[in-house]
Amino acid sequence: MVHQAAAFLARNGPASPQDRWEEDPGYSPFTVAAEIAALLVAADLADAAEQPAVADYLRETADAWNASIERWLYVTGTPLAQQHGVEGYYVRVSEPDRADAASPCDGFVPIKNRPQSQSTARAALMVSPDALAFVRFGVRAPDDPRIVNTVKVIDATLKVETPNGPAWHRYQFDGYGEHADGAPFDGTGIGRAWPLLTGERAHYELAAGRKGGAEQLASTIEAFAGENGLIPEQIWDSADLPARELFFGQASGSARPLVWAHAEYLKLCRSIRDGEIFDRPPHTVDRYLVKHSASRHVIWRFNNKIRSMPGGRTLRIEACAQAVVHWSVDGWQTVHDTGTRDTTLGIHLVDLPTTSLQSRGRVDFTFYWPEGRRWEGVDFMVYVD
Repeated sequence: MVHQAAAFLARNGPASPQDRWEEDPGYSPFTVAAEIAALLVAADLADAAEQPAVADYLRETADAWNASIERWLYVTGTPLAQQHGVEGYYVRVSEPDRADAASPCDGFVPIKNRPQSQSTARAALMVSPDALAFVRFGVRAPDDPRIVNTVKVIDATLKVETPNGPAWHRYQFDGYGEHADGAPFDGTGIGRAWPLLTGERAHYELAAGRKGGAEQLASTIEAFAGENGLIPEQIWDSADLPARELFFGQASGSARPLVWAHAEYLKLCRSIRDGEIFDRPPHTVDRYLVKHSASRHVIWRFNNKIRSMPGGRTLRIEACAQAVVHWSVDGWQTVHDTGTRDTTLGIHLVDLPTTSLQSRGRVDFTFYWPEGRRWEGVDFMVYVD
């Protein structure tokens, strides 16, 4: 079962068809962090099952994805960064790599539940508490300057102070919630604040060593629940509208109870008792926060067609079937043919010797498919930064 699950993640990640809100495709902080942690757990289980080659591949993939997080999701020098006095921040979601497109954060992302004229926004200008998952899943430290910068922007942009305490919106321009006059959500609206996100923000406070802040936010969630003890999906975050039974800091017309929010509250109580995030995977913490493991590989695949790679790395070409990679590093003056090896995970790969390529160097390659006895018919290229 684990072998099949790990194979699916390895073949289809790191971009996902949907983020955790079931809205947008692309690189999402929460999903990427969960995938990296899952691959490392699966690698340990592969070792236990005496499959060392599988374990090595899963760890190498996790390392490569972890090393790419900033390229996929961190932006610097934007108007939003300048507005809040930070160098940069992690974005909400970015487009999957495509060989003929700009870098992931330079594109536009859809915004659901908005009028057609307001249904897209620049990826580089959108933030979300989802970035806190990098700390929750142990791939970034709570005091990492990039995390600290992001938290500052999240709080300045998405936090709302209510009579019961602070809550956070999912992202800017969210349309999933009641209209401004309190009329029910009807496919469009204004996204309201989520008690769930207060719990996630509290977990970050605990990770940062501020237990008192986490305890205060736990009390805030309890206040959002009201007398019936049921935690709502969203709270009303505007002035009272008694005629619609909407009161600032109390449940909106959203789902109540939201079991997800109750689960987050229970996990927060356990974490506060333990004095640390109890469900943070130890595998990522040990590998990336303690040992600072780096990646030797940059991965190209058909669902992740990178355009460039740092110098000193090995370019790993992956495909979902056996292939011969036809490649060159001197503009096709000399060519090489290298067969792929089977990982047993539905992935066939070849590592090209690119570590000595200098800046502005280039790798050209295409594929021959032995089973179909055909060429891919398209040349691909990756530049060295």
